[in-house]
Amino acid sequence: MSNKKMAPMQRLKGKVAVVTASTDGLGLAIARRLGEEGASLVISSRKQKNVDTALKQLRDEGLTVQGLVCHVAKEDHRAKLWQTATEAFGGVDILVSNAATNPYFGDVLNTPESAWDKIFDTNLKASFLLAKEAAPLIEKRGGGSIVFISSVGGYIGSPQLGAYSVSKTALFGLTKVLAPQCSTMNIRVNCVAPGTFRTTFAKALTDTPAIADEIKKSIIMERFGRPEEIGGTVAYLVSEDASFVTGETIVVSGGVNARL
Repeated sequence: MSNKKMAPMQRLKGKVAVVTASTDGLGLAIARRLGEEGASLVISSRKQKNVDTALKQLRDEGLTVQGLVCHVAKEDHRAKLWQTATEAFGGVDILVSNAATNPYFGDVLNTPESAWDKIFDTNLKASFLLAKEAAPLIEKRGGGSIVFISSVGGYIGSPQLGAYSVSKTALFGLTKVLAPQCSTMNIRVNCVAPGTFRTTFAKALTDTPAIADEIKKSIIMERFGRPEEIGGTVAYLVSEDASFVTGETIVVSGGVNARL
């Protein structure tokens, strides 16, 4: 059997996708897959250096992409996202809200209020505001999709990642309450809950042997995910193959939920 990688389908040809926090890890993998399937991309990061590196990488792969610095909790930064997508590609068809932060690791009752606020401002409030701002733009193009990137931690509720877990649980609810109204705009709203993937964001978990071994015990496939394994799920959700799917959360965790 050949090990040659098959070229992705062109399900997204002519579409414009905005993917936040998309210069590394899961965000970059998602953006790459959407681009491989034909979408024009707007990627972003909080650091210009990361944007420049990812732009070169994706353009060298033959993808159509623009990039900019964006802190999703800042209104003027989000406005630049929509301005870039409109000026470069004519509008927005797809939003993938991937940006997240977790400045505190430890017992939930010891979480500083400042850390709690930062987590919810980035992980939840900014996701809502991105969707609120993107929806009329997507509707103007005839409809499309919004996808929130949550976490399997939203189901498990790790006490050491308390505020983060709660913010990710809230994204499940946001998905469900947005889906009905957005449906009247011909916009589908869905959510993806990744398990533990080998990324810079999860390095403290995957690269600490005692923690990594414990996490793997909860995974049926007994390994961590690879970033490229998330892109296909998002590409499906934003394509016409998922035309009857909205208000749903898909778990991509190697079987963690099956053990709950």
